[in-house]
Amino acid sequence: MKYFLLIIIAVICTFIGYLFSKKYKTRDNFYQALLYLCQKFDIEINYSRDRLKNIFLNLDEKNKKDLKGIDKNFISFLDKENALDKTSLFNSINFLKDDEKDLIFTFFKSLGRSDVDSQSKEIKNFQTRFESISAQVKSENKKYGSLSIKLGIVAGLLIVVLFI
Repeated sequence: MKYFLLIIIAVICTFIGYLFSKKYKTRDNFYQALLYLCQKFDIEINYSRDRLKNIFLNLDEKNKKDLKGIDKNFISFLDKENALDKTSLFNSINFLKDDEKDLIFTFFKSLGRSDVDSQSKEIKNFQTRFESISAQVKSENKKYGSLSIKLGIVAGLLIVVLFI
């Protein structure tokens, strides 16, 4: 029975390490999808002059999944179902820092508020800011993502060795 409990503790520690690793991977995927969205906005607004709602609806499923519901929340704002505020936009997102939420909220708040040229310049400005954050997030993912799993395994084995 003692060994069974020790194995369970080791598995739990490894799972906790995996959860921390997943947070870093989720942040990385989110910013990649956000950069793709900026590029798509810039192209669609300049050339096809498509509506914002149609641009969101035409996103591929991988990017929709990686945006973690921000696209749906923004579409509900466009459909006038709810107001655009931080709590409704970031409804179930807890992996972003407050300053990142402020920047992304400002980005979505500025969409569709100006003429095409100004909107394009604004999107490119936000895109460069998102690229710098994305590079930082990518390096954090490389550094801490695999480290979290390894530390979870080591912590689990350490606990097992201490109790044997």
